[in-house]
Amino acid sequence: MKKTMSILLAALALPAWAQDARRGQALYELHCLTCHYESIHKRDPARSSVKSLAQLRAEIEQRAALTKQRLTAQDLDDIAEYLNRSHYRLAK
Repeated sequence: MKKTMSILLAALALPAWAQDARRGQALYELHCLTCHYESIHKRDPARSSVKSLAQLRAEIEQRAALTKQRLTAQDLDDIAEYLNRSHYRLAK
């Protein structure tokens, strides 16, 4: 557990000049997995309301607000980048 937290904290400390999927994964695991598992992102794409990268980011921002998460714009971009690379594969 202590090692996992150290890795997460180290990932969060990385510079955030652009969308960073590794940092996004660490943020996702820290903030998002408390409410749901990643399997929610593996549903049939035809049934997903997320059809663009902008919609994905907006959905993340909306969920963060609902759960009172204090995420920066860079945090939201990084989480969206992680989810897009790992699950959605939406065009940029």
